[in-house]
Amino acid sequence: MILWFMTGNAGKVAEAKEHFSHHGIEVRQFEFDAVEPQTEDLEEVALAKIEQALAHLPNPDDMLLVEDAGLFIEALNGFPGVYSSFVLNTIGNEGILKLLSHLKSDDPIQDGKLRDAEFKAVSVLYHRGQTIISEGICPGRIAHAQDGEDGFGFDPIFIPADLDADGEAIAVGEIGEVSTHGRTFAAIGLEAKQLYSHRRRSLSNLLKAIDRLG
Repeated sequence: MILWFMTGNAGKVAEAKEHFSHHGIEVRQFEFDAVEPQTEDLEEVALAKIEQALAHLPNPDDMLLVEDAGLFIEALNGFPGVYSSFVLNTIGNEGILKLLSHLKSDDPIQDGKLRDAEFKAVSVLYHRGQTIISEGICPGRIAHAQDGEDGFGFDPIFIPADLDADGEAIAVGEIGEVSTHGRTFAAIGLEAKQLYSHRRRSLSNLLKAIDRLG
């Protein structure tokens, strides 16, 4: 079974390949320049991209996946959100750090709350006339400086919240069973990132839906 992942981001494709490979699904990159609607809703953006791309699907029996994700920072009222890609290409990670440079505390828990943020991903999969929508969220905080050389996007400045024994996120600043020990997504490698990833959670929900469809 072939799944075409509509994205120009090689990092996203690598994550999807690693995840779907365990389920016998081959992921291939599908590059298509869709026009994004002016909306603050990730789901609306993803659905609009799917609708535009369907006519260009190489094989109508294959699956088409579109994922839209964003970094939502509490202190900035959810900015950059759906505009994450534009913000990354303009002010970049350093720009985000400067916007938050005044927010710091010697108390690690309070510091985390001041810099509270979350990655959110919405995945839309189309297959033979059916559309499945799923969501994944990774809570965390923004670091004070860039850290790590792996990953992509805002990975060098995002520290995910620790996880409990069941793999669920706990309060930012608290120590869990699974932890990056204050390191960012870009500093822990792809395999470790999958434990926290908003994208993995969204794709996992898609796989469950695919299984139900048979």
